[in-house]
Amino acid sequence: MSVNKEVKRVTTHTLQSMKDNSEKISMLTSYDYSMARIVDDAGIDIILVGDSASNVMAGHETTLPITLDQMIYHAQGVVRAAKRCLVVVDIPFGSYQGNSRIALDSAIRIMKESGAHAVKMEGGEEIKESITRILSAGIPVMGHLGLTPQSIYKFGTYTVRAKEEEEADKLKQDAKILESAGCFAIVLEKIPAKLATEVAKSVSIPIIGIGAGGDVDGQVLVVHDMLGINNEFQPRFLRKYANLYDTIKGAVDSYIKDVKSNDFPNEKEQY
Repeated sequence: MSVNKEVKRVTTHTLQSMKDNSEKISMLTSYDYSMARIVDDAGIDIILVGDSASNVMAGHETTLPITLDQMIYHAQGVVRAAKRCLVVVDIPFGSYQGNSRIALDSAIRIMKESGAHAVKMEGGEEIKESITRILSAGIPVMGHLGLTPQSIYKFGTYTVRAKEEEEADKLKQDAKILESAGCFAIVLEKIPAKLATEVAKSVSIPIIGIGAGGDVDGQVLVVHDMLGINNEFQPRFLRKYANLYDTIKGAVDSYIKDVKSNDFPNEKEQY
């Protein structure tokens, strides 16, 4: 029997049981009530209210501009929709780095004002103090290693991370640090599959990959990417399950045509 199907509400404990029972964890982003309701109804395990909202909802080039207030706004709608899945919210850039007190304040605001179930933070050893402080307040923390988009200007590129031995060793060490600090799971983004497999086997907590191969404990994608709403982003790791850009555009084209030709509304569509 699937662990997922036995629970009424997915918790961090559920996710650990899934890893222990070798059951894969499914995770997608959502940023608003309507999308989150569909994703939750489909049976997803985790919804991530990602700072990728900066890109897909606001049109920014990076995740850096999105604010804590904006993340809370997106999270509020998602939490109202999610009846079953675990809702995790990214703490945005500038709301936790370098100051564990600010990190705790940010996490508390997210939890109190949105009703979310956990927060996610990018980084390893350098944010250990912030993680410890947030966990001391009873707030679950998901880690994020590999390609960390909030550090894009440090990397200078969105290319695959940890291909070199030194960076790979640091990533493995950071995963252990996040586990020992008390993180309930870690996202590994855009790293070699072999390294991701090694990390997943070296820690007891769930490892969720995006562009990190199939031998981890679960997968996450940006919902607008996998649904083909965003048709410009086509990395190797992305599988598109629909082509909603063309579907929606086609529907809008038809609507415009019907309005212009006075075909809409017809007699049955008016009072």
